[in-house]
Amino acid sequence: MPDTSAVYKPRKPQNSQYYQCIEDNFEEFERIYDDRFPKKYGFLRPYVKQVIYRYLDCGILHNGFTRVKCGECGHEYLLAFSCKRRHFCPSCHQKRVVEFGEWLCEEVLKGVPHRHFVFSIPKILRRYFLYDRKLLSDLSRCGWETLKQFFREAIPEEGAVPGAVVAIHSFGDFLGWHPHLHVLCTDGCFCGNGMFRVAPLFELKHLEEIFRHKVFKMLLSKGKITEDLVDMLMKWRHSGFNVFCGSRIQPGSEETMENLARYIIRASFSQERMTYIPEEAKVIYQSKDGKDEKVFDALEWIAAMCSHVPNKGEQMVRYYGFYSNVARGKRKKNEQDELIPSILEPDGSSGEYKRNWARLIQKIYEVDPLTCPKCSGKMKVISVIK
Repeated sequence: MPDTSAVYKPRKPQNSQYYQCIEDNFEEFERIYDDRFPKKYGFLRPYVKQVIYRYLDCGILHNGFTRVKCGECGHEYLLAFSCKRRHFCPSCHQKRVVEFGEWLCEEVLKGVPHRHFVFSIPKILRRYFLYDRKLLSDLSRCGWETLKQFFREAIPEEGAVPGAVVAIHSFGDFLGWHPHLHVLCTDGCFCGNGMFRVAPLFELKHLEEIFRHKVFKMLLSKGKITEDLVDMLMKWRHSGFNVFCGSRIQPGSEETMENLARYIIRASFSQERMTYIPEEAKVIYQSKDGKDEKVFDALEWIAAMCSHVPNKGEQMVRYYGFYSNVARGKRKKNEQDELIPSILEPDGSSGEYKRNWARLIQKIYEVDPLTCPKCSGKMKVISVIK
């Protein structure tokens, strides 16, 4: 639990190097984009401009705020409105990450064994997903169909179905365009009558072959590639397709599951790994392990960031099989969603938590924003000023 003596301090985004980089260079970036970046990053989508404008207003008091007041001593402070944009705003996206981790573990995932899968495609195919973002949802479907087919063959029981949550990523370590899938999947199938059968050990090579076949079939049906390209790629010694599978996560590993749920929808970049040099209009970005770094022109840094901003309403997380929206809706309607499946491995339990802004802040910053800094009393929101 967070230290109850800690005091929440409203952030000041304009003091961060990331904010300063965007504020200093966005006008120039918008002016020269069509001449410099479309070939590498695709055209500049109008919605991305809206996201950036909203981010530049995020956390600034003169754009609107909420008054928060302590009922015991009368102390109050002002909390600026946030932009609530995905990926581009570090603060708003992190709140979404924490909320998603809680919701997924408490409302979707069941007390059965799970595994973390990662599906990757070769570089030669990645550009098609940059110029046509609708293909990302088709790639998600390919990953799901691969796992469904594999598990149904491993567990040949009538009506057997796995459950999967697929998060679509478009970024690599240095913000390069790298579409791939992170999948939280049951390590086996639900077989009806409250039963869950765990899958036997399997070879990742077989999963990779199924996935490659489904991606080729999908791109051919969309007219993106030709049979000649498929024949060429099939002759490669290393196909470029890759499937990673993590260790089995047993029921009851709630902290591990929640951390993994947060990881699969993490932001495309880390503020802590970037350094902005305003005099040279450059950004230095470190790798995750801190061993390498890459120097970006500030305008190219912004262009790379923009390529990973989802379109308005674009679903970057999808639910399949036992975890699909339709399946969960039917179980809730029949009051069967809380049933704990009988499995070969130990099962776990789940609780229900009330989600709100204050508790999310507690989990992110380990302070309670509604604890009065003067008397440690309980504060509450008393008004919202637009």
